[in-house]
Amino acid sequence: MKLAHWHRSQGDTVVRGRTVHPQQDESTYDRVYGSTIFKWSETAVKQFNAFWPDGMLGGTGSGSQTTVEQVIGSPYEKYDYTDYPEFRESIGFTQRGCRLSCKFCVVPAKEGKPKSINTIYDIWRGDPWPRKLHLLDNDFFGQPEWRERIKEIREGKFRVCLSQGINIRMVNEESAAALASIEYRNTRFNERKLYTAWDNYGDVDRFFRGVELLNAAGIPCKHMMAYMLVGFDPAETWGKIWRRFMLMEMCGIEPYPMVYDKSRRDLVSFQRWACRGLYRIIKWTDYVRRTKTQASVDGYHEAAASLKQGVKL
Repeated sequence: MKLAHWHRSQGDTVVRGRTVHPQQDESTYDRVYGSTIFKWSETAVKQFNAFWPDGMLGGTGSGSQTTVEQVIGSPYEKYDYTDYPEFRESIGFTQRGCRLSCKFCVVPAKEGKPKSINTIYDIWRGDPWPRKLHLLDNDFFGQPEWRERIKEIREGKFRVCLSQGINIRMVNEESAAALASIEYRNTRFNERKLYTAWDNYGDVDRFFRGVELLNAAGIPCKHMMAYMLVGFDPAETWGKIWRRFMLMEMCGIEPYPMVYDKSRRDLVSFQRWACRGLYRIIKWTDYVRRTKTQASVDGYHEAAASLKQGVKL
């Protein structure tokens, strides 16, 4: 959307491609771009390079460090919605960067320390577009001007979706109250939803301290979804995975497993069962899936027994 805006502002014709493969009788282009997020898109990357040998590929999964700003030649925060006529919300970032340096995350290396880059009114497309914003910030409260952004959201009566998640480990009373004062929503804007993450079992105390602060501010657990990284820590056990999952489920937080290593088919099965909400209607022990392992079942029983007895894994 950035590249489309920039090229059209230069008078260029832009065509949005929907597949890596060229279509029959497709036009030739002066420049072709591709973007990939995940490394498991290697097959598509090879196809892109084969079909478009002079194309420019970027994104975290491409192995390239080239950014849109480097292509354009300057910082750029303008977006073109022409190719998405059914999309009525506004999308963008109020900040870039992150305060943390998690080993599984590329944001600090790519974006550095947190910095404010846009106001809410910079992102909103204006009337007649609805006051619904998809804020893609990686660390909303890490930026120095977060209080100003909260004020703009509240006073402008905006609904916001913070789908990248807020850092619950670093929530304090002030930031919890700020979140409670705004209309946080899910990606469809039809439910109250606050996204966060619990990536490491060792953060159990810090995670639930943040939950308690949000509860005290007026944000109930049923409004929360927690991204749950699995398959990254080599010392991770099924017992610890299940304990994280069960602790969230018990208090009403919606767990959303994110599999780091897609070759772990047992974890992919777990992700499917959880993210589709199947855990609400069928127990893992009764769930039939070819890639489900006995270790996952044993870990389920281990975690359930430890919680019943109050034992820390």
